[in-house]
Amino acid sequence: MRRDEMGDLIAFLAVAEERSFTRAAARLGTSQSAVSAVVRRLEERLAVRLLTRTTRAVSVTEAGQKLVETLRPAFDGIEAQLAALDDIRARPSGTIRLTASHHSARIVLPAVTRLMADHPAVKVEISAEARFVDIAKEGFDAGIRLGESLDRDMIGVRISPDLEMIVAGAPDYFARHPVPQVPQDLTGQDCLNLRLPTLGGLYAWEFERDGRPLTVRVEGPFTSNDPDLLIAVALAGRGLVCLPSDLLTGHVRDGRLIRVLSDSCPPFPGYHLYYPSSRQITPAFRLLIDALRWRG
Repeated sequence: MRRDEMGDLIAFLAVAEERSFTRAAARLGTSQSAVSAVVRRLEERLAVRLLTRTTRAVSVTEAGQKLVETLRPAFDGIEAQLAALDDIRARPSGTIRLTASHHSARIVLPAVTRLMADHPAVKVEISAEARFVDIAKEGFDAGIRLGESLDRDMIGVRISPDLEMIVAGAPDYFARHPVPQVPQDLTGQDCLNLRLPTLGGLYAWEFERDGRPLTVRVEGPFTSNDPDLLIAVALAGRGLVCLPSDLLTGHVRDGRLIRVLSDSCPPFPGYHLYYPSSRQITPAFRLLIDALRWRG
C-alpha cells in the first residue's frame, strides 16, 4: 500500500467516526475541502460508496461500516505498537563503558550498584586501570579523573568531594622511629613508595607549608602500584604510607595506624566524570550522570 492510500483510509475513518467533514478536518489538521476530496478519491478507487452526504449530516453506508470495522482494530494495533516503541526508546537501557583508576572505581561503585538495581536494563562496565585513556579512541563512553587533570574539550561533572592524602604508620613503626614533625623529616624515614604506571615513576609526596606547595621524594624498603599492598606493609610496621584518606581513615580510627603531618596535607580537587562535549546524552547516560553527581 502506498503512503497516499494509507492517508486516504485515515481520512475516511476520521469522517466516519466524527460523522462530519468539518470535525474530521479539525482532527486531522487540514481543510474540509481536502478531506472531502480524499474521501471521494478513495470511493472512486474502491468503486463503492462509503459515506452518504446530506446538507445536514454524514452517515456511513453498509460498505463503509465494514471498512470501519476493519480499519479501527488495525489502526489501534499500529498505535499500540508505536507507543511500545516510544516506551522502549524512553526507557533507559544499554551498556555504559567507563574507564577509571582503581581508587575512583571504588568511590563510584556504590552509586553504580544502586543505579543498576533501580534500572535493570542499564549495564555498566568499568575498566579500572591507572593509565590515562583516550576514551573516544578506545570506545569508552566516559572516564573518571581528578578535576585538576581534565582536558579542555571535555565536559566534567564533579562526582566526589575534595580529597586529602594521609601520611600514617603503625604504632610498631613509631616505637622504632621518631614521629616526623614537618615534611622534611621524612628524609631518612622508611617510606613505602607508590609506583605510577601512567608515568612509570614514583609518586612524589605532596604537601603544603606556609601556604606554599612542597614535594618530597621519599625512599624506603617497599614499592608497589597496588595501594592495598602498601597498606598491608604499613600495618606490619615496615614503613610510612601516603595514600588518599578514604583508604586509611578506618585504620587510623581503629588505632592500627597513626596519622602524622596532618597540618601539611591540604585538600585537592576531587574526581570528575568526563566525556566529550560532542557526546549524545542517552537516557541511560543521563541516569549515570545524575547518580554520580556530587551534591555535597
